[in-house]
Amino acid sequence: MPKTVTLIRSAVLSSVAEYAYAATAPSDARLVFLAGACPLDADGTTASLGDYAGQARKCLENMLVALREAGAGIEDVLSTRVLVASTDRADLGAAWEVVRDAFGDHDVPSTLLGVTVLGYEGQLVEIEAVAAVLD
Repeated sequence: MPKTVTLIRSAVLSSVAEYAYAATAPSDARLVFLAGACPLDADGTTASLGDYAGQARKCLENMLVALREAGAGIEDVLSTRVLVASTDRADLGAAWEVVRDAFGDHDVPSTLLGVTVLGYEGQLVEIEAVAAVLD
């Protein structure tokens, strides 16, 4: 199967960013817009209470299920938005490290945001993604 997502890096912009600056998909790709992946167990309880990295891992696990059910995988992701309920950059960094490591060389354009609160009791992390697949 041909590669769907092309990551675009910049020789002009800062190399400090741990992600590509843009991504494209071919015009015949089907876009998949995922709801924010939450750190919820199958019974609806919030996993890894108080643990930013643990919640990021659970969000990624749930995101991978949603991707599979849409006929996609992590290599089909075009971009992510990582929401972290904290004003402490260390907490944002803890969640980001998990996301960065999960994506590896497929370092898609990403936005990392500190927010005041997320939707579920005890929720600290949520990850949104957009993917593109060729049918």
